[in-house]
Amino acid sequence: MSKSMIKKILAIFILPIFILSCSKDILKIENSKFLFGTYISISVYDEDEKLANKAIEAAFKEIERIDNKFNSKIRGSIIDNLNSGKRKEIELDEEGIYLFQNLKKIYELSHGKYDVTIGPLLELWDFGSKDERRLPTEEEIKKAQKNIGFDNLVLEGNKLLFSKDNVEIDTGSFLKGYAVERAKKIMREMGVESAFISSISSIETINLKPDGKPWKIGVENPENNREILGIVELNNQGMGVSGDYQTYIEINGKRYHHIIDKTTGFPVEDKKMIVVISDNAFFSDMYSTAFFTMPIDEILDYSDKNNLGVLIVDKDMKIYKNSKINIELK
Repeated sequence: MSKSMIKKILAIFILPIFILSCSKDILKIENSKFLFGTYISISVYDEDEKLANKAIEAAFKEIERIDNKFNSKIRGSIIDNLNSGKRKEIELDEEGIYLFQNLKKIYELSHGKYDVTIGPLLELWDFGSKDERRLPTEEEIKKAQKNIGFDNLVLEGNKLLFSKDNVEIDTGSFLKGYAVERAKKIMREMGVESAFISSISSIETINLKPDGKPWKIGVENPENNREILGIVELNNQGMGVSGDYQTYIEINGKRYHHIIDKTTGFPVEDKKMIVVISDNAFFSDMYSTAFFTMPIDEILDYSDKNNLGVLIVDKDMKIYKNSKINIELK
């Protein structure tokens, strides 16, 4: 995806509505950087411009650290070293153990459908390719499926290894959300009291806007990127979005998106979009992908019991939501 296209998506999909009616001493300080293959933007509202700039700089350094350390697409990251076979096992610190323990929890929640070892199928579909495409054959899918399974990840103490060859971890469904969440923590520790962090599909907010009102985010209509489906309100919360319109390829006039059902080898067909609101962007990111693979009634039941706000748009554009998401539908 080109940088210009990403900027266009950023402008359309994430529409934070900033309305300041407070003291003129409050400044809006913002910056953006290209990390995780997308533009990440941070806006801070504060009287102290120097503090705000330092906090933004520290937040971007933290996001970059996580990107370089764990991203499966970054050459030399610990996950790349394991995937490529450069290392037969890797040592995880406390942070790495935290990540994989929670990945296992979401894997179990989804009855094994949310699986970060989906790498071989994603490589088969190759959503980033510009070449003319064809559908994977049944034989190719079965071959890739043999190398998929979270149970092939072995965590022994602080050591992570694969129990067989040709297993691959893909960090695309969770790591950006974790990085955004960490950026929020860094800024809060530095004294920032009002901020907005956006990476298109993962968003975090620090408290309310300076005028005491919630942050308002426009959610794109998955069938028409020129329209807004609704406006979500956030208050010190994180938001994760997964959709069939975000990353896809077209083959013989049909669109195939990147959220794959590992049991069929093909994209999930019964949903177009899921939005998840929680107090942690890392979990919102994981949940939005995991929920894509789960039955709608099960998603709503789990969300109600675990204080998650959820919006689901099914394949027919029917909307489901629970009472814990504050959204004004258009």
